[in-house]
Amino acid sequence: MYGYFNGSILPVEQIAFGVTDLGLLRGFGLFDYFRTYNGRPFQWDWYWERFANSAAKMHLPLPIQKEEAYGVVIELIGKSSLPDVAIRFVMTGGYSPDSISVVHPNLVMITEELHPMPHTQFEEGIKVILDDYVREMAEVKSTDYKRVILLAQAIRSARASDVLYQKNGEISELSRSNFFLFKGDRLITPNRNILHGITRRTVMHLAQNDFQVEERPVLLSELYDADEAFTTSSTKKVLPIVQIGDLTIGDGKPGKRTLFLLEEFNELVGNW
Repeated sequence: MYGYFNGSILPVEQIAFGVTDLGLLRGFGLFDYFRTYNGRPFQWDWYWERFANSAAKMHLPLPIQKEEAYGVVIELIGKSSLPDVAIRFVMTGGYSPDSISVVHPNLVMITEELHPMPHTQFEEGIKVILDDYVREMAEVKSTDYKRVILLAQAIRSARASDVLYQKNGEISELSRSNFFLFKGDRLITPNRNILHGITRRTVMHLAQNDFQVEERPVLLSELYDADEAFTTSSTKKVLPIVQIGDLTIGDGKPGKRTLFLLEEFNELVGNW
């Protein structure tokens, strides 16, 4: 795999940061992650828009513009030996003379091998645990993922796959993906304290002709009469959730509406 680091393209294993980088010293950085389908970046315009918005909210000037960045992405994809890859952007506060001030951000773009979800999870659905938490600056894809790392043992002990965040009885998101539920033909998804996922956005577009789509605050109590639930992300696509904590969703099996949206999504990316 190859990567881009501040204007140079080189093998990923040769990319290195200095120890005075604010990403290391202060945990000050952001990232984005997307993938290719049929060798082409998926929803590039939307991903770049989100990356630029995250940078603006963290007061980090972009060291590269959209058109140049796209050219770099295409070159990195071309250097890969795989038919499809993931692309990760990481931008930090850069090297700081006083360990706090941002001078010039450091920008890395790398290709990675894809790690798709096991097929059995789409057939059987997944279990998630609950956590009383909401991410700081949730609309920014920051590099701060310590919460889910600290919960890793609890997730494994519960034989779950992930964690669903809620605060004061209001659901926000999973640790690395968005949340949806179905009540009949109403498709409902939280609209605040979340990262606005690109797969989420895509699925909402796909669903609008067949379902009533609602973006609004979602209460924890609404899980009790939900017919189906699922999560979306670049790696999860449309992944059924059949258990949340001790609560079984619907009949405990992936729902027909969720599987319909998964089929719609697979058709879209198959022709990307």
